[in-house]
Amino acid sequence: MSNTQQPHKRIITGKVVTKAGDKSVTILVERHVMHLKYRKIVKKFKRYIVHNEKNDVKVGDVIEAIECKPISKRKAFTLHKIVSVGVEL
Repeated sequence: MSNTQQPHKRIITGKVVTKAGDKSVTILVERHVMHLKYRKIVKKFKRYIVHNEKNDVKVGDVIEAIECKPISKRKAFTLHKIVSVGVEL
């Protein structure tokens, strides 16, 4: 691999559901999968903890996170960009 190329890193898009702790947010990523037996599209959800250095994300925002080296036990993604600003309830 040449020096100009970066290794492949996953980018995930999800909605911020909690903002607990300093510089951390939890996002909920939804994906659509076909059920093996019933052949129906079902929703699968997974939560990821994302590192937010500037603390500029609020609950309800939709963000993109990029994979990075592990920051803590469950935190291995950093904020890439804010896709849309949501309404906090």
